[in-house]
Amino acid sequence: MLKKLTLLSASIITSGLMSLTLSTEVNATGTNNTESTQISDSAKSTADYAVATYQQAMVDSLRELVKHNTVAEDGVSIDDNPAHVAFKAELKKQAQALGLDYLDEGYVVVIGLGAQKERVGIITHGDVQPVNAAKWTKSPFELDSTTEPGRLIGRGTEDDKGPISTALYAMKAIKDKNITLNKRIELYVYMAEESDWEPLKAYIKTHDLPQTNITIDAEYPVVTAEKGYGTVKLVFNKQEIPTISPYISAFSGGFFGSQIPEDASVTIENANIVVLQRLMRKARSYQGVSFDLELKDSTLTINALGKSAHSSKPDEGVNAIPYLADLLSNTRWENNGPGTLVNFINDNIGLGLEGKKFGNIAYHDDFMGPMTFSPTVIKQHDENIELNINLRRPQGKSKQALTTEIHQAVQNWNNKFDTNVKELEHYIGDPFVQKDAPHIDTLLAVFSHFTGIKDAKPIAIGGGTNSRLFPNAVSFGPSMPNNKYTGHSEHEFITMEQFILNLKMYTAVLVELAK
Repeated sequence: MLKKLTLLSASIITSGLMSLTLSTEVNATGTNNTESTQISDSAKSTADYAVATYQQAMVDSLRELVKHNTVAEDGVSIDDNPAHVAFKAELKKQAQALGLDYLDEGYVVVIGLGAQKERVGIITHGDVQPVNAAKWTKSPFELDSTTEPGRLIGRGTEDDKGPISTALYAMKAIKDKNITLNKRIELYVYMAEESDWEPLKAYIKTHDLPQTNITIDAEYPVVTAEKGYGTVKLVFNKQEIPTISPYISAFSGGFFGSQIPEDASVTIENANIVVLQRLMRKARSYQGVSFDLELKDSTLTINALGKSAHSSKPDEGVNAIPYLADLLSNTRWENNGPGTLVNFINDNIGLGLEGKKFGNIAYHDDFMGPMTFSPTVIKQHDENIELNINLRRPQGKSKQALTTEIHQAVQNWNNKFDTNVKELEHYIGDPFVQKDAPHIDTLLAVFSHFTGIKDAKPIAIGGGTNSRLFPNAVSFGPSMPNNKYTGHSEHEFITMEQFILNLKMYTAVLVELAK
């Protein structure tokens, strides 16, 4: 017997996570004097020149950079990875063609303009997150400018190859206009930002860094606070439990830790038409997620499709893992591993975004917002199933307190339901707050001038950038406030309009900071 029904919902709903754009608070940054900060005529004219001269060249640059699949490979250094080697060769070719100097130091590439002792740094990265190529209209490693007119689609277009191309042509425009520089401009391209910060930390220990830095790997207007990245790892032991009742034999979902997963799947054994019809009825009640249910003999397979997003912004996606678990929540499943996992997710995570069901872990900071707590990857092993939960924590609670509360929540649940969920070593990173960067007002003034958005204030984000590793560093773009960030999603793009606006602002900022 084969019965199949696909249920689709037209509208997307999100929940819970407060937007942290254009905050009216300046808690972490001191005063803001953008009204009295004027940008120079040379900054304005050079920005106009850059856009008039290099729009197409910038797109062509990005097209060549996107071609290279610079996803990290486990156990393979970037110097042994052909895609990374080819990407750096392309960077060298482009930099030298623009009359910029180029230095390859392994994991770090430095592209420079000028020879002054004092320096301004622009921090980017050349690696990208994994992709599911089947989700893309064209190859994610081909710059697609035709499928959706006005959008440049491809892995890295927003995070972070697009910003690299923008910075290159901002520097080229400054060079063309013979702007007198008091500071050397250095573009840093790190090759493992998405996977491993240790090589960059080692590099920083042995190199003098620019005195003033901006990271172009986040949002406008200016990011002065970043939540700490963390991963909670839980293990559910598989076991055979003889039963004639329906039971869950498999549950999977997620692709990588910093992506809100849009796919999840469950297999239910000993199912029948009654179970199918009951779940079909419940599936109709959801918005923003679709379910495909297929009953073959006594095996029911359900695939959930949500919407991927960067895990620092779980409100911008629809997480397929908890939604699929919620579809199954009317049954208390056998504690056989997969069933234990589903019960645990429903009891302790649910459809919320802030960990409010997970014991006492939830908390909120007035400037940085709430901690977010999102299941992102389920890993299948022979003997067990591993659940990885991505957290983004603001200031306001110590790492030790949070670790203790996580442990207590797991133990309480084990004791209540006579289960044996184990904790692997959790990673809980620290939040970052920049209080002393002297160029914040200049960045805000440039942003206000070119966008027309007045009274812009520093903001906090859920993501983590390399800003925290460089002196006097804050983030400046490339994503506009109140726009959905597409990096880490399966539909990454940057609009041509934004690409051009970024070129204007980065050119003007570099003139102001380096002249």
